[in-house]
Amino acid sequence: MHKRWLAVVALVVVALAVLPTSSARPVSPSSPSASPGWVTTAKQRLSNLDTKSAAPMTGYSRAQFGSAWDDVDLNGRDTRNDILVRDLKQVVFNGSSDCKVAEGTLRDPYTATTINFVQGPKTSSAVQIDHLVALAAAWRTGAKQWKPELRLFYANDSLVLLAVDGPANNQKSDKDAAAWVVPNNPAYQCKYVAKQIAVKTKYELWVTQPERTAMSGMLSGC
Repeated sequence: MHKRWLAVVALVVVALAVLPTSSARPVSPSSPSASPGWVTTAKQRLSNLDTKSAAPMTGYSRAQFGSAWDDVDLNGRDTRNDILVRDLKQVVFNGSSDCKVAEGTLRDPYTATTINFVQGPKTSSAVQIDHLVALAAAWRTGAKQWKPELRLFYANDSLVLLAVDGPANNQKSDKDAAAWVVPNNPAYQCKYVAKQIAVKTKYELWVTQPERTAMSGMLSGC
């Protein structure tokens, strides 16, 4: 099994060799004083993105991006739990292993609320892992043309992923910035758009004209 995944990782490395290296870091400001720099970077990146019409959804399914939450980095923990460990505070693991998060606290960026996460069939969905640029949205703006290995890598890339409130994530669904931009926490909107632009830059995804207009308008007020 490990040999198979090592082969996948090798293919992904080759595929990513053509992607822009300067944009591999997420736009993630940590203080108000950093704002001018990351906003300027986001604007520059947006100006460099191609503008095209959305591609048809013909052929799309979640399976096109591989099975959900694979352990692509072979650390013994699936991607969902990797992101929970990164984004939650006061993490408690299930049993003696650190493979699955049992409890934790999330300060949700989409609603500005605090969620006490408890793993279980009736409670786990309170915290979901959002693809900042949804898989279907990526498909419409370039991912349809990718090899399966690159789609698998995208679906599990920590730059693309964020732990968020489950109902808010369901509300967002596969909407792009022209249709959904963190309505319940306006303070996070600038960061949200900048992160989306960072993802699109890294993976050379294009934007639609309504998406560009929305992103540009949002950044102009940051």
